[in-house]
Amino acid sequence: MELYETRNELSVRGKNGLGFIISAFIIWSIITIIFLQSTGTYQKNIYMLFSTGLMFPFSVAISTLIKADWKFENNPLGGLGLYLNIAQLIYFPILFWGIIKSPNDAIMLFAIITGAHLFPFGWLYNSKPYFIMAPVISVTVMFLGLYLNGENLWLIPFSVAILLVILIFLLYIEYKRKIEVNP
Repeated sequence: MELYETRNELSVRGKNGLGFIISAFIIWSIITIIFLQSTGTYQKNIYMLFSTGLMFPFSVAISTLIKADWKFENNPLGGLGLYLNIAQLIYFPILFWGIIKSPNDAIMLFAIITGAHLFPFGWLYNSKPYFIMAPVISVTVMFLGLYLNGENLWLIPFSVAILLVILIFLLYIEYKRKIEVNP
């Protein structure tokens, strides 16, 4: 099977990874609520980390609900998606540094890592919205982090959630186009 066809098959069967991006939206909405609370920044950062534990169960549930195949046993690229997600964990020492040394910047660092890790999914799913939104999320969050100076930190996860909604919309439109061309 040609690589291009394999990637398009992966994209259509997995619905462009929409189950995972919808789950990410839910997680970033939860993180927004956490950062709206009156607890200390360190506590918020710890709760933020705990909330990420919901990502995989939500992703599996939402993928099942929208009938997206995320396992891809018969697709040679299926395991690559898992590796790309695990690769995000390699950046967590930066996040841990932020939590310890600069707690107000930890949310910005986590949001940048999240946005940037979406970029290779553009290749995996043969999907331009990932290529566009990954840098948009990362750069937007960086400027917000510079502008906010440790105040109103809830705007960072809120902006990620909004940008993920845009990504969901773009991925859905692209998915619909792909199934029209290759039913």
